[in-house]
Amino acid sequence: MPTNPYPTRYLDTIGEANSTIDLMFLKYGSSKINQHSVYPDWCLTSDHAPLSIVIPIVDEIISTSKLSIQQKSEQKNAFLEEVTSSFKNFNTSNITNKEDLEFMVNKLNSLVDQAWNKNAKRSRITKHSKKWWSEECNKAFTDYRTLRSLNDWKTFKKVIKNTKRAFFNSKIWKVADKSHSPWELMN
Repeated sequence: MPTNPYPTRYLDTIGEANSTIDLMFLKYGSSKINQHSVYPDWCLTSDHAPLSIVIPIVDEIISTSKLSIQQKSEQKNAFLEEVTSSFKNFNTSNITNKEDLEFMVNKLNSLVDQAWNKNAKRSRITKHSKKWWSEECNKAFTDYRTLRSLNDWKTFKKVIKNTKRAFFNSKIWKVADKSHSPWELMN
């Protein structure tokens, strides 16, 4: 329902009544998004009055950094080693009821979190962040930045090309092997 019930279309034809034919689809039953306003003074040369609504937008926190561990890195090996040894040394013989089980699961969760926070590296998320980027790419890029030689640039581009190819080929093989259908690659 409009907050001010005015017609939304004004006819130039004498004897014809103005009408309400303009539509605005809103959330039914919502007190915040179910009220619109009609502005007959704003129509200027048009025969339609503009409609407006105020939509509340909730503040949202968007993370600009993340913790991650590079594949095939020393940090990944250290993380796996810590988690494995924590699981091996964990005493589960005294689990006798649901509360004990929940306590143990929460404790295991905190051990994994501690190992993750200890070994993960905080990195900024940017529009240039790439899942395929590796330590080899970092090294080639650092080598290029140090001397700025043409050979280092060519080496860097070659490393990038090979890394991308290996990354995307593994993704393609995973999809093709999982579904046994090449059409899944199109989704």
